Amino acid sequence: MGRLEVEVETKSSADKIWEAIKETPTLFPKIFPDRYKSVEVLEGDGKNVGSVLLMNFVESTPGVTFSKDRIDEADEATKSLAYTVIEGEILAVYTTFKAKLQVVPKGDGSLVKWSLEYEKANEEVPEPNFIKDFATQTFKGLDAHFQN
Repeated sequence: MGRLEVEVETKSSADKIWEAIKETPTLFPKIFPDRYKSVEVLEGDGKNVGSVLLMNFVESTPGVTFSKDRIDEADEATKSLAYTVIEGEILAVYTTFKAKLQVVPKGDGSLVKWSLEYEKANEEVPEPNFIKDFATQTFKGLDAHFQN
């Protein structure tokens, strides 16, 4: 089992970033049209445990056109969320793909902590650093959106 971690400091408040993350289906395709074609809620409300989201990515995302993600944990009090990719091209190369994120207040801004646990399908599969970059750019992009 491999693990990647990212921490992104934002000028936006933890509440603002957390609310945006909960509104992924409506906000992300608007804020990031260069990454997300659409985000659909297939099951649940898209914010709570058991919800399933279908993320449709633009062609520029390397080798990934969609992923179906299930929310495994959602905690308002700690502003944290955990999800597992349950369907998509990524599972052909990584047999396990589970992410966690938490938004922590820090001064006037916040700190977004994101981690990924993954298991490679075989030894030739590279580390999924592209997803680490994707997450970092997303959180920085959210912050920039709110700062404008």
